Amino acid sequence: MSQNYSTPPQKPLNTAISNCPPSGIRRFFDIAQTMKDVITLGVGEPDFVTPWRIRETAIWSLERKGYTSYTSNSGLLKLRERICEHLEGRYGVKYDPVEECLITVGVSEGLDVALRVILNPGDEVIVPEPCYVSYIPCIEFAGGVPVLVKTDSEDGFRLHADRVEAAITPRTKALLIGSPANPTGATQSREDLQHLVNLANKHDFYLLSDEIYDRLTYLGEHTCMGALDGARERTIVLNGFSKAYAMTGWRVGYVCAPKAITTLMTRVHQYTMLCAPHISQVAAIEALENAEKDVQEMVFDYDRRRRIFVQGLNQIGLECYEPKGAFYAFPSIRRTGLTSEEFAEQLLMEEHVAVVPGNAFGPSGEGHIRCCYATALPLLREALERMGNFIAKRMNALPEENLSTIGKQP
Repeated sequence: MSQNYSTPPQKPLNTAISNCPPSGIRRFFDIAQTMKDVITLGVGEPDFVTPWRIRETAIWSLERKGYTSYTSNSGLLKLRERICEHLEGRYGVKYDPVEECLITVGVSEGLDVALRVILNPGDEVIVPEPCYVSYIPCIEFAGGVPVLVKTDSEDGFRLHADRVEAAITPRTKALLIGSPANPTGATQSREDLQHLVNLANKHDFYLLSDEIYDRLTYLGEHTCMGALDGARERTIVLNGFSKAYAMTGWRVGYVCAPKAITTLMTRVHQYTMLCAPHISQVAAIEALENAEKDVQEMVFDYDRRRRIFVQGLNQIGLECYEPKGAFYAFPSIRRTGLTSEEFAEQLLMEEHVAVVPGNAFGPSGEGHIRCCYATALPLLREALERMGNFIAKRMNALPEENLSTIGKQP
């Protein structure tokens, strides 16, 4: 006896989402998970465990206090107060913890909600690239149009104000920038950031500043965008606890912005996410109050790895700009004659080292790979040795004129 089946839906699904490719980071990470003896330089996650004092506070709050309930939509007031004190003390910018600070489920949610609040369909957002993989999809999911502005390794991935100004149109609604940046590790100078603020005031657009790597700045001081002259009233500062405090899985981020923006962001947040996990917020308070020494120790170790790893990349023939922040190196692989995807796939299969192809971060990322050096130093050294073997085989297969370019500018 035959069964009757209903006709499957024929109407198309959301085109912005269906046209979005899967994350280039996760693809190679997922492949690496199925293999043995893989050194993963792919996912940007600290190899440190969250400091014990933070974990202990969370355990205490769960076992002894029973903090298993919702918090207010905006987040625990004590946490918002500590965040605003932290920003004022470190960067000199003041925010009202009651009306200008929102606790989010990581910076990822903060970015998503901020874009949904400021964008109308067809609004343009200028994005320097290479850029973090989430920036372009989140703009498109919010109905916006990403406008890419290229940065180059030759000058440290500096974002030139004249390039940004050339990209401005009547539809420009915002500039989205990360400093220190993922994937390049580049930091923008205070002077260059001020030029961007001046452009925003001249042409009337918002500034979204992703500062999740602010504490991982190795050369010079971090500049908080909201603290610059003329910036505060049009700037959305995005930050969180994942990187500096090794709290990726706790999912606590925050947004500081003018009241008009945070009010609408809270409205979206309360309907879609409600609040960040209660015990994670308690842990974040402990991080801000008592984990500064832990942060400094981790940053010191990252800096040591950074210098050793970047030097090693250059020694094996992968020209690499010295990153000034975050925990990524973004070396050029052009001399091998491989595309970034070919390089990443063949390196993984032949030498069991996982990296991310540069084209995952935008068109100008092609010709590069991203390597996360938030990995124990012995593993970094082993990864360099394996990568050196891989490069040597490729160089031997290249014409003599290509071999002669090793160590020289392309």
